[in-house]
Amino acid sequence: MSERAMESPKASPGRPPGLTLVSHEGRPYRFDPGALCLELLTTGGPGAFARWEVLHEPADLTAWAGRSRLPDGLALTVDRTDVERARALRDALFPLTADQAHGRPLLPARLDVVNAAAAQPPLVTRIEPDGTRGWAPGATGPRLLSTVARDAIELFTGPYAGRVRECGAHNCRLLFVDTSRPGRRRWCSMEHCGNREKVRAHRARRTPEQR
Repeated sequence: MSERAMESPKASPGRPPGLTLVSHEGRPYRFDPGALCLELLTTGGPGAFARWEVLHEPADLTAWAGRSRLPDGLALTVDRTDVERARALRDALFPLTADQAHGRPLLPARLDVVNAAAAQPPLVTRIEPDGTRGWAPGATGPRLLSTVARDAIELFTGPYAGRVRECGAHNCRLLFVDTSRPGRRRWCSMEHCGNREKVRAHRARRTPEQR
């Protein structure tokens, strides 16, 4: 995976969508995976990706929801079981998304995890008296995970299913959906992997004399 360490607090209004990640060098960069379900994949993952784990306590899952593209004002009730379920859902979604990006079959056991989470009631929005959108009472961990799982189902079966990608950098495994009009996005972030790979390619093209 890319040299990222953590997510910063949610962007303020008017900022571009997505998350702010921080590289090992301490440089922040914006990463917009294009879907709620893919934002969950920045919290860690199975196998070797476990070193990036940030979901340890209920407060960690609540903090992730606050940084996500979900609208503000969500008052979650989360317990330790919900954290375990969130990690299980993420650890199924991570390889599923990678398989989708590379045109590999989606394993039924992993799909079962997503479908089971999606079968629960999702988060419910409502119109507030001032005309703004808010959240109905009863926002729980299972409802949050159902919303994430349903987002994944919509992504994998919808019009952008063929645009799920893995960052083209040689040492980055961040996954995103390319929602750009031309459909030519290659990098997790142009300011991070995109620029680094351009520098790498430029150096590779230089002749021995130029070096």
